[in-house]
Formats: sequence, C-alpha cells, structure tokens
Amino acid sequence: MKQYFYALTLLFSITLQAQLKSPAEFFPNYGKQVSYYYQLENYFGYLIQNSGMVVHKPYGLTNQERGLNAYVISTPENLKELENIRLNHLYSIGMGGKQVNVADKAIVWLSFNVHGNEPAAAESAMSVAYELVNPKNAATKEWLKNTIVILDPCLNPDGYSRYGNWLRDISGKEPNPNASDREHMEPWPGGRQNHYAYDLNRDWAWQTQVETQQRIVLYNEWMPMVHVDVHEMGYNEPYFFPPAAEPMHDFITQGQKDFHNAIGEMTAKKFDNQGWNYYTRERFDLFYPSYGDTYPSFNGAVGMTYEQGGIGAGRAITMANGNTLTLQDRINHHTTAVLTAVETASWQKDKLVRNFRAYFKDSRENPKGKYRTYIVKNSGKNEELALLLKRNKIQFAYADESKKLTGYHYQSDKDKEFTIEPNDLIVSANQPKSVLTQVLFEPAQRLTDSLSYDITAWALPHAYGVESYALKKDLAIKTKAEVSRKGKFEYERVYAYYVPWNGRASAKVLSLLFKNNIKVRSSRKASAFRGIKVSPGDLVILKGDNPQINNFKETMNALLDEKPDYEVIESGFSLSGADLGGESYPLLEAPKVLLLSGNSVSPTDFGQAWFYMDEIIDYPVTIVDVQNLGRIKLSDFTTIILPDGWYEFSDSQKTSLDGFINDGGKVIAIAGALNIFEDRAGYSLTRFATDADKDLEAKEGDEEALNARYYDYQNAERRAISGSVPGAIVENVLDKTHPLSYGLGDRYFSLKTTDSRYQLLKNVWNVAYVPSGYKNFGFIGRSLKKKLENTVTFAVEQKGTGAIIYMVDNPLFRGFWENGNLLFSNALFLVD
Repeated sequence: MKQYFYALTLLFSITLQAQLKSPAEFFPNYGKQVSYYYQLENYFGYLIQNSGMVVHKPYGLTNQERGLNAYVISTPENLKELENIRLNHLYSIGMGGKQVNVADKAIVWLSFNVHGNEPAAAESAMSVAYELVNPKNAATKEWLKNTIVILDPCLNPDGYSRYGNWLRDISGKEPNPNASDREHMEPWPGGRQNHYAYDLNRDWAWQTQVETQQRIVLYNEWMPMVHVDVHEMGYNEPYFFPPAAEPMHDFITQGQKDFHNAIGEMTAKKFDNQGWNYYTRERFDLFYPSYGDTYPSFNGAVGMTYEQGGIGAGRAITMANGNTLTLQDRINHHTTAVLTAVETASWQKDKLVRNFRAYFKDSRENPKGKYRTYIVKNSGKNEELALLLKRNKIQFAYADESKKLTGYHYQSDKDKEFTIEPNDLIVSANQPKSVLTQVLFEPAQRLTDSLSYDITAWALPHAYGVESYALKKDLAIKTKAEVSRKGKFEYERVYAYYVPWNGRASAKVLSLLFKNNIKVRSSRKASAFRGIKVSPGDLVILKGDNPQINNFKETMNALLDEKPDYEVIESGFSLSGADLGGESYPLLEAPKVLLLSGNSVSPTDFGQAWFYMDEIIDYPVTIVDVQNLGRIKLSDFTTIILPDGWYEFSDSQKTSLDGFINDGGKVIAIAGALNIFEDRAGYSLTRFATDADKDLEAKEGDEEALNARYYDYQNAERRAISGSVPGAIVENVLDKTHPLSYGLGDRYFSLKTTDSRYQLLKNVWNVAYVPSGYKNFGFIGRSLKKKLENTVTFAVEQKGTGAIIYMVDNPLFRGFWENGNLLFSNALFLVD
C-alpha cells in the first residue's frame, strides 16, 4: 500500500512539473509591463510549490519591510545534500564548515536588480529560474547535476517597487516609445536607490545599508565561485558582458581572467546567432572593491557585470538607430546571457573548484600585497572598524602586550618607529579573507589604466581617521579576542559626567541626551581632572545644569550605557586647563534641523545626509522639498543642511537664506550647494584669492587651447582626465583649535571626488585645507594636482550672528568615510 501511495505521489509530482507555467503563462502582462514586487514573490512561491528543484532562503527585510529572498536551484539529489555540500565547501577554503564526503559542485550566485529602475533584471530573474527548473529543458538539467545556483531576484525591492509603482501609475494602455513621453522621464528621486537613496551597488564592502548587511551574511555562508551581477544602462547602449575592462586590480587572478574570456566567447556565440548587438572589455572595470563584480572577485569568485541597455526605456523606447527596444527584448537578452553563465560554470566545474581552493590557499600562504600585518592604534573609532571587519568575516585580534616595532605609518606616508600597546587592533593577511583584507588596508592600489569607473583609493586607516601602521612580516605577539576596559574611577560624589568625543557613538549619545532634554557642555580647551584628561570637543554633563533630573546618577548611567568609556567627575575644579563652570565649557544648543530634498538636489547625496540623521546618530530632522521652501518659516529651525545638487534659488529664496544666517542660523552647504554663495555680495566664497590668480588660470587655459589644436581625436577622453579626480584620498592640514576639527586627529584625509576647488578664503576660518606638497593616494589628473595645493576643503564663515559651513568635499560620501561622519557631527553639534 505504501509503495502504491508513493508511486501516485511521484506521478502527481511529475505531472505538476510537466505543467509548470512560465512567467508569461503565470502573468498575462509579463514582458509588457513591469511586475509588482509581490507578483515576483508570488511567482517564486509558485515555483517552490510546483518544483522539487527550488529551496527558498529568505534572508531579511528592507527598510520598508519587503522581503529579501534568495532561491537555491539544483537537482533534487543535490538539494537533498545541500547542507553537506555547503559545509564541505567552506571547509575546503578554511572558512569553517566540516569535511563531508560529498561530490564537489560549482556554486553560482546570480544577483538581479540592485538598482531598482533597471527592471528587466528582476523580470529576467523569473525567466532564468523557470528555464533552470523547466522539465522540458533537458540542457539545464544537465548543468544542474554539478551546479548549485543561488538566485537573488531583486537586491533592492524598495527601489524596484518605487520605480514599478510609478510606471504603473502613469502608463497608458499601450506603451509610448517616444522618448518625450512621461513614461521615460522618471521623477525625483527615482527608483535606482534604496529607501535611503543609497546606491546599493557601491555598498558591498562597506555594508552601511540593511539590505547589504543581511545579504552578505548569506553570501559568507556560501562563498560562491561565480557571481553574476545583472544590470541595465542607458537604453541606446548595446549589451555588455565579460571580459571586463581595465583597470583590473593587481589581485585579480589569471584563473578569474580566463573564466571571463570563456564566458565572453560562449555568450558572444549566443548573441551572434540572434544578431544582438554587444561589446566587451569596455567601461566596466574591476578595481573599486565595493561593486557586485569586484567584491566577489576579492572573495575568490569570478565576479561579472552584465549590462543591458534599458534605463529610461519604460515598456518600449525608440532608440537612436530607429529600432524599438521593448521590455521583452531586454528580458530575452538577460535570460540568454545569464543562462550561458550557468552553462559555462557547469562545464568548467572542475576548473572552478580547483582554482577557488587554490585562491584561498595561495593568498593565505603568499599574500599578494606589500604588507602582511596591519596595526590600528586603540581609539574610539575602532569599534566601528571592528564591526566592519566582522561583517566581512575578516579575522582580527587585539594586542595583549607592548612591543617596539618599525613599520609603515599611514598618516605620514613613511616608515616610523612605534610601540604596539594592549588593545591595539591587529589584522593579519595570513587568513582566509587575505585578499579582501589587503585590498581594504593597502595604502595605495596600482592603477593599470587611469580611465577608472569609480573612486581609486579607500584605505580604511584614512577612512576611519585612525593612526595605523603596516608591517611587511607576520607579527608574533600575545593577543586577545576583546578589548579590555579599565574599571571606572571610584568616586564619592557626582559633580558631572564626562564623555569623550571620539567617534560616531559620541554623536549618537549626544543625540540621545538632547532628545531627553539634557543640557550638555563641550570642552574648548584641554584640561585635566582627577584621572581624566579632557580634550577639545569632549562632552560634559553637569549635575547643576540639570536640576530637573531627580535621579541624576541613575538616569545618566542608563543614557550613557552604550558609551562605556564615560567617567564621573567629582569636582569642577581642574588640575590644569579650565574649570567646568568657565567659558571653556559652553553649553551646546540642541539643533532644530531642516534638510532640503527634491528636484535640484542630488538623490544620493540627500540620502547620505538623511541616513546620517536617521540611522547613524538617530536625531530628528525635518525634510522639505526645495519647491516647498517658501511655505515654511525658516525661523523654526536653527540649522539647514544643503546636500550636493544643482540649486537654482530665486532671489527671494536667497534673501530668506541670508536673513536666516544673519539672525543666528547655521547652514551646512555641501559640494554643489556652495554655488548658492559663491561670488555673492556679503559672502567670502570665491575660487581665486586674488585677481592675479584668476588671470593666471585664464592664461593657462588659453595656452592649453592653443596646444589642443595639434591633438588627435582618439585620445580626447584620456586628455580630459588630466583635470579630473574620480576619487582620491587627499591630505588636509587642520586648524585643531576650531570645533569643526575636534576628534579628527592631527591630519584629515579627505576623499575628493570632484575637481571643485577654492583657494584659501579670506575672512573665514579655513579649518581644513590642502597644503603645498600634500600627500595623496589614488588617481589625480596631472593638470589638477598642482592646482589643489593651498585650496580649502572645509571652512566656516561667520555672518551676522550665524554661520555657513562650506564643505567642498562631501564627508558623508557613501556613509563609509567614518572620520567624515565625525566631521559632520562637529558641524551639526559643535560649531556655533
């Protein structure tokens, strides 16, 4: 009887699979209209229910509480052994797991739609999944015998939904291929980014966003051998697939390059048969480590970007060549290309497995970089750095003894003697994540081609503003797993609480204190109390300032619980410096913050400021679209944040802003927002310090124009980058006495991403500026490099009883420049 029941069940299962519906059969409008996100989830739910070849791996939720999902696709036999395959795979590369007697498999991860307004990616994910499990597709069944496919159909559900819902709202019955139709003019902020308007495709290594953080947990549980990142680009572009372009990072291996070539040859044959346009080896490089192709590459995988023309195409668009590109066309191209990647991985399985294991063995035994050990001196910023390392599964420890050493000093860019002390953070290149470790910590990365797609420097010691050293050898020293914290000083009475200003945790605590109506003072002078050295910027909460708190001690201990380096001060009388009640400890004002958004504001730069306020420091902010600025009372606020953008304020709007500043308001203007104040009467912001400087640059420009008469056409793009900086680390001198510089260290290394520059300004505080002979890391164009000398990066101008903080560089860039987060906190809370 049992055998009969089993036979019936098996027959019923086979019948269901034979009748499996394609996306076009499941959705009446598939390929004609963008799907709702719930429809995409429903289709994968349907596949799970009707195929024995799919396992659902939910891995989290977005900010807007949409599900983040991955689906493991393989043969039923492989899925039965799935956990053993995973554990054995991790064991083989030294990342935990356990040795299990199972056959090796190629592990392929497919990522779709990290950019929400590139919908053909998510749409094609359904077609790819269907073809992999389609009972009538004998070829894919052969591929899956030795392949595990992990398919993430939408990395950015919030952005995808924003775009799709908008397109549905404005769609007519038939698509309008005319580029002038509103179907092709997506409104601000667009669907490209996530909820906080972050570009998730730049966040793989930094993991500032909740989507990335949750995804990388699952990624590290699998460590795929191949990663395909599926995108769209401008709709007039042909299809791009590997091989990638230069510059390729020096750590990209020959095995990874060989697979790129193999995939290129295979995919080209498929596209040639269809007569589809494509290109390879152009534009999309493998250098910046936080992309969906490079991050997997530095984790041993063959990382690849696939790009289909389609952004702005809506449902159909007339291209420059006169042809009409439909959503279905885009789906077809992606489906063919991605399935070819799975096919190639399948027939190259043995080579992939061999190369992947060799990658981890070789990189651990023979690190590719110049240095083998990285040492970060103990500071308040190390907690965030340690969190980043943990998220990336980079192993580290803390020194448990002192030792004199000589090593490369990041801040001075030269070798230097130093002493490693207990609690200093140690990262060794001798570990499974050796390559990623070195990519993130190496002081400089060699560019094989200066035409880079993204920033060219990112060394963590500069990003975090932490004094750091690198050694060319392994370090033998006693270590411990956690920081040892000294006990609190004993005290008889509570006069005040002291909180060091040394990282984002300090700003978050100040935010919490303000939200609880606690009055807080900030030090303006180095002072000493019993056992406590107070530095400029450090916070002091006086019991006498807060008589409304009945249980001062218990309340403060609770509020400061997440800042364990706080101390109690028994007396306001200093041993040196200034007493707590003096003018060197002014009261801070809790800012009432207005953040501008909307048309004329860069969505990603707005998002970085919003994310900073909402998530990094958790402080209330009022967000107003630029077009509604005239409807609010600026006097209701004390601080206005102007993110980067291309503002076109009317005269009346400028007058209102002038009055706000003159009456005591503070404006934080970032990058393009500086144009509002440049060369305006009453402001000191101007590009040139003297007319002679202005004339000199004009003369140089005339000479360049004359020389250009002899230039060839072919190298125009390369010549243009001589005056550009796609993203380089630049040394800045600090006025350490100004509140804007508190806690930043002796030097500030800024991430410069534009050629914008202003010579040192008159009648302002030039708090951070690029000195003559400055140190820099990454690419800066030859003609621009000299011009950056003696230019200001961050300045404060007093006007009336208010102030404008000029930020030529964006300190909040992508949220990973941790010292920039602290600098912005200074601007928000400490600068008056």
